[in-house]
Amino acid sequence: MKAKTISSLMMLFCILFQTTAQNPPVAPAQKKPVILTGGTIHTGTGAVIGNGLIAFSEGKITWVGKASESRLDRSGYDVIDVTGKEVYPGLIFPGTTLGLTEIGSGVDVANDTRETGELNPDVRAIAAYNTDSHVIPVIRSNGILLAQIVPQGSLLPGTSSVVQLDAWNWTDAAYKTDNGLMLGWPRKSQPAGRRGATFPQPMAGTEAYNKNVELLEKIFTDAVAYSALDKPVDFNLRLDAMRGLFDGTRILFINAPEARGMIEAVMFAKRYGVKRIVLTGVDEMAWELKDFLKGNNIPVILEDPLSLPRYDYSDTKEPFKLAEKFTREGILVGLSYSNQAYGNLPFAAGETAAYGLTKEEALQTVTLNTAKILGIDDVTGSLEPGKDANIVVSTGDLLDMRTNNVELAFITGRSISLDNKHKQLYRRFQVKYDNQ
Repeated sequence: MKAKTISSLMMLFCILFQTTAQNPPVAPAQKKPVILTGGTIHTGTGAVIGNGLIAFSEGKITWVGKASESRLDRSGYDVIDVTGKEVYPGLIFPGTTLGLTEIGSGVDVANDTRETGELNPDVRAIAAYNTDSHVIPVIRSNGILLAQIVPQGSLLPGTSSVVQLDAWNWTDAAYKTDNGLMLGWPRKSQPAGRRGATFPQPMAGTEAYNKNVELLEKIFTDAVAYSALDKPVDFNLRLDAMRGLFDGTRILFINAPEARGMIEAVMFAKRYGVKRIVLTGVDEMAWELKDFLKGNNIPVILEDPLSLPRYDYSDTKEPFKLAEKFTREGILVGLSYSNQAYGNLPFAAGETAAYGLTKEEALQTVTLNTAKILGIDDVTGSLEPGKDANIVVSTGDLLDMRTNNVELAFITGRSISLDNKHKQLYRRFQVKYDNQ
């Protein structure tokens, strides 16, 4: 016990020491219009514009096209020559605990991902989001500018929000608050195959399953009745948090640990009139249900293309191939990354390009497709006039770990810092070894 206490104190000291280091300052609002000219623009819609020009002002994109076709008066702009470089929409990371988990499992003081109890639809992940996380500047350097942060837990752990990754506090970070409610569907059987579900699940077994489904039926029944009231006499925080599921203003993100559970969860949601449903944590098990998913217009967020296959008998390349297979079936596909090496998200997308998708389709799995799934495609996800200027400029292919080298990044037109703790440590030790 004494050793455990000392170990915990040492870990706490390390965390407190870590907080003394400063993240890069938050970028101020865009003050002057900007033109990026000469680069190859990957719009995120599938189009590629060589020798392109993109202009943005007051945080919004105003013009995109061939530089030779532009008639803009450049006198009032900051003109940045990006000839020979690649221009992309900022990447979007769905289904992550970024900003909620700093160090990882086993260090409770560095985690704020869940609340006690199984029915917490009113719990808001964004209220615990830490904009000072040292992880955030690291993944920005790989082109990730937006993230959907989600609470963890079983049954109904709370609501997710989309944040932009350069902010002083969580209210500044909010990009789309409380856009979805998380549902962890219970399992009947014990986990099978190489991997169990990454989403925490209630205890398996028929009796426990029936009990948990009964709990869900009760709260959804109450929520439907509550949502029908314009001005309830008795305000109920939990039921009010579920109101948006029935009018389409909130999305139900379902994580189900087995194939039959996916079907049951979707049919359950439809029975209660849920308008928008997304299946998360998807791997090859969901491929068996492709016709069901397509027939019910259910988008999917793939768990992690860089993971092991689920089953011993699986094709070893199956995780790489799934994005292409779902896409060819007409199912909307987004990508997440379950490992805490969050910055690998673009490279996971790159693997899907090596196994079936075109490069522009692979880019869409972490830009426009994900924006559509999260309900933010009206403002971001592609480089089009009228959308937010969330832009990344790389000297090489953003989805290739060998050439990804982000030199510029803009969030709503603000030129953000790309410095981070990794780069700081590199510079520090470079001095040491250069002196030797």
